[in-house]
Amino acid sequence: MIEVPVIECDAGRGIRGDRYFDFKDDYKGQITFFSLEVFNELCGALQIRDSSPVVARRNVITRRVDLNQLIGKEFEIQGVRFHGMEECRPCYWMDQAIAPGAHEFLKGRGGLRAKILTDGRLRSTARVLGTARASDLVASTLARERAG
Repeated sequence: MIEVPVIECDAGRGIRGDRYFDFKDDYKGQITFFSLEVFNELCGALQIRDSSPVVARRNVITRRVDLNQLIGKEFEIQGVRFHGMEECRPCYWMDQAIAPGAHEFLKGRGGLRAKILTDGRLRSTARVLGTARASDLVASTLARERAG
């Protein structure tokens, strides 16, 4: 995964430049979301220091939202519409990529897989998080997995 300031969302297809772009018709994981709060809890529980939430291999890091509440619902971020499909279940490799115990810790809160409903761009708001309302779904870090 590489951090980027902007990702281009293409309805029904995914994120331009991502390895899952046009992966297959009606793919449930056109974009993935992960909670910064969950990542911070994980770091505290496993005593992880100096790590980035990008290691979880999700496209968008959010703040102040329960991602599981968005399963089965439509929502919007920065003018782009999405449909929450299912939990982005943690994989066994998280114990190697993050730390031993990460896989078990993240069960039930591994993030959200979603379909992209409208075209648009998401921009990182990491520098302006202090201005967001508590109810906002904020894209604080954006990443894409290199197409290969």
